[in-house]
Amino acid sequence: MAKKKKVNDYGTGIPQHEMEALARVLLPEIEKFYASEEGQRQFAQWKEEQQLKQHIAKAG
Repeated sequence: MAKKKKVNDYGTGIPQHEMEALARVLLPEIEKFYASEEGQRQFAQWKEEQQLKQHIAKAG
């Protein structure tokens, strides 16, 4: 008898089928947000903040 491969839930305890169902609901909304003007603006702001943090970390 073959062993069933255990899927890593990264310590969440959430079953794989529930994670997949959640992803099917959330992913289209996340994609829609980042395709919007507001999402693009927030992402650009986040990238700038990450670059600044990286620059500060290298300098310090």
